[in-house]
Amino acid sequence: MPCLLAFLYLNPSPPPSPKPTPSSLLTSLPHAVAMDATTQDSLLFLFPAAATFLSPLLAVLLVALSLLWLVPGGPAWALISTSRSRATPPPGAPGVVTALSGPAAHRALASLSRSLPGGAALSAFSVGLTRLVVASQPDTARELLASAAFADRPVKDAARGLLFHRAMGFAPSGDYWRALRRISSAYLFSPRSVSATAPRRVAIGERMLRDLSAAAAAGGGGGGEVVMRRVLHAASLDHVMATVFGSRYDADSAEGKELEEMVKEGYDLLGLFNWGDHLPLLRWLDLQGVRRRCRSLVSRVNVFVARIIEEHRQKKKDDVANNGESAAGDFVDVLLGLEGEEKLSDSDMIAVLWEMIFRGTDTVAILLEWVMARMVLHPGIQSKAQAELDAVVGRGGAVSDADVSRLPYLQRVVKETLRVHPPGPLLSWARLAVHDAVVGGHLVPAGTTAMVNMWAIARDPAVWADPTAFRPERFEEEDVSVLGGDLRLAPFGAGRRVCPGKTLALATVHLWLAQLLHRFQWAPADGGVDLAERLGMSLEMEKPLVCKPTPRW
Repeated sequence: MPCLLAFLYLNPSPPPSPKPTPSSLLTSLPHAVAMDATTQDSLLFLFPAAATFLSPLLAVLLVALSLLWLVPGGPAWALISTSRSRATPPPGAPGVVTALSGPAAHRALASLSRSLPGGAALSAFSVGLTRLVVASQPDTARELLASAAFADRPVKDAARGLLFHRAMGFAPSGDYWRALRRISSAYLFSPRSVSATAPRRVAIGERMLRDLSAAAAAGGGGGGEVVMRRVLHAASLDHVMATVFGSRYDADSAEGKELEEMVKEGYDLLGLFNWGDHLPLLRWLDLQGVRRRCRSLVSRVNVFVARIIEEHRQKKKDDVANNGESAAGDFVDVLLGLEGEEKLSDSDMIAVLWEMIFRGTDTVAILLEWVMARMVLHPGIQSKAQAELDAVVGRGGAVSDADVSRLPYLQRVVKETLRVHPPGPLLSWARLAVHDAVVGGHLVPAGTTAMVNMWAIARDPAVWADPTAFRPERFEEEDVSVLGGDLRLAPFGAGRRVCPGKTLALATVHLWLAQLLHRFQWAPADGGVDLAERLGMSLEMEKPLVCKPTPRW
């Protein structure tokens, strides 16, 4: 548009037709933007050729489109009618925001929101033709997440292509979604179920320690370098596979390598900013290859997961034939045992199980990598956590899941990491307004995508004292829950769409961190620690953390 206007301005044009005049054209436009005489004169100066060279109709169109671009919130907000509500739209930036396509969207949106008068509470943006609101204060975040108006999620092209619209994360609010939520809560995430996974989590943690001991020994007397992401991701995937599919994950097997490749491809697709989600023409063209890659991945996932489902189905039949009943098993067995209206098709089971792998692996591995980065950077905090472990467990002992409740400082370390480095700074997956709502006194129309910038809230000096400092001791002064009740720190979300696996994720992180700190002293590799971020599906370290573990005894 600017190039076209410059071209028109620089080229002489014949005299204009006497009717209609530019002033009359401007005053006849819809009142998306109120204009006084000075504003009209400025616009006429910007568009002299539109008044002389183009036909009157085209001039009207050109100016109208330009005015839509200038509407607070951008063109997507200019196309809505606010006459049905007394509330006004949130303060917004004109034009189209491209920040979401970058690796630090949470930082860019925080800066944009702060630049708008009143925008920190709630601000409006256009991303292509998508209307977006961002809440960056606890009060408006609570309003948004607790409202039934935001019970759904926008389904991105990649999520639909990977069948996740039939899984719990993206399924629309309704009977199907409630059934999935109820089943997973009862069989995977209840306190009893989480407690039952303790022996498995301890065993996986101990395998991690053995692998790290071998790496440390390879350094000659201890101190061999370890890429933590590789170790933590393998352990997390092992745990999820055992919980969901009932089988161990062997990273070195052909099946294990195939699984890792599929998980990585899925992460990349779900974390990729796709302009086709916001501009329908680009979705059809698939210029970024999202649909093509999704089709390829889904065909592999269907074969992989369908084989496991069939193995469970056959084992169930064999158990009934041999023993008269089937033994209680893993989550696949739970899904196969559903009856009546809750019974799932194989394709729905594949979607549900595949999503479990993504959600479970991602959060634990990324959070632990951030925690370990902070332990390396803050040796005083590491020593304090280790002193607590020595007092509770004893040097040379083995950490148990029951020990975690007696490690308050270690839990504060995790909590402070969640504040400073939230795995989902924009709460990962946004909400969708299913009907008009009022948030913070502002109208949010149906169909608007809504986000909470948890990263901005965590950096707000009005919310947190000395917000950029890493200081676990702050939670000794005031205990703040991370489970969704306090929107100053809600890394797992809140309301109807709060992460159902938050308790299991925290239990796993606390236990494995205790095992890692109890067994080893951690130092940075020769290249140091780089806290640069990269936002994809989650907020991860741009450069994988490399550490030197040294046995403590």
